[in-house]
Amino acid sequence: MNFAVIQTGGKQYKVSEGDTVMIEKLPGKPKVGDKVVFDQVLLVQNGAKTIVGTPLVPGSTVVGTLTEEGREDKVTVIHYKQKSRYFKKNGHRQPFMKVKIDAIK
Repeated sequence: MNFAVIQTGGKQYKVSEGDTVMIEKLPGKPKVGDKVVFDQVLLVQNGAKTIVGTPLVPGSTVVGTLTEEGREDKVTVIHYKQKSRYFKKNGHRQPFMKVKIDAIK
């Protein structure tokens, strides 16, 4: 089984060809259907050979296609202190992108 470990958005993901990964929103204005290239590859495993980067694997890239972008469900944050009339309510929706992995090079 071939897989790679990539880093994007401050997180690390284990990906294989054909996987769909939900990642943090990428900078710029990519559109659905655009190719996305991840060049921060930390580990590549293809068959019997495993290459571990120090910290990155030189010359290795992972190519994917942007399939969807949107925002996750709302997370509600409440700050409350009893007996002092202190109540704050805040909501947040985190943007995300779904990427289908096409090739590990």
